[in-house]
Amino acid sequence: MKSNFEVKINKEIRDYTESILFGLSLRQSIFSILACGSACIIYFSCSDKLGQEVTSWLCMLGVLPFACFGFIRFQGMYMEEIISTAFYSLMLNKAQLINKPFNLYEEIFSSYIDKSRKESIVHDKKLRKNQKAEQRKNKGS
Repeated sequence: MKSNFEVKINKEIRDYTESILFGLSLRQSIFSILACGSACIIYFSCSDKLGQEVTSWLCMLGVLPFACFGFIRFQGMYMEEIISTAFYSLMLNKAQLINKPFNLYEEIFSSYIDKSRKESIVHDKKLRKNQKAEQRKNKGS
């Protein structure tokens, strides 16, 4: 015998990810390690040549892509999915999108609407004729 028992789970529980290192998920941990590695490489290769301030800015710019790929999530998509979707929609899909209103009710009942409009016009003409005739009668009496 089947029962209609359904367990409802909160949305926050469905998005649970196991923390691996310092409360970060596996993806975030990997990209954090890559970001630290790139910052170290940039620092040690540029600090003698460019000075402390310029090197610190280069380190921040070098870490930025790894931070984006590891931590940014928008509408359920990670950064690589966001970039591919944006690339597809901006570069590959050159279709002109036109926002034109569409009235489904009018499409379905267009013949009935046209018929009722014609009947109402004919009915209005008859009413006006009758009203004019009554006005003539009233003036003549």
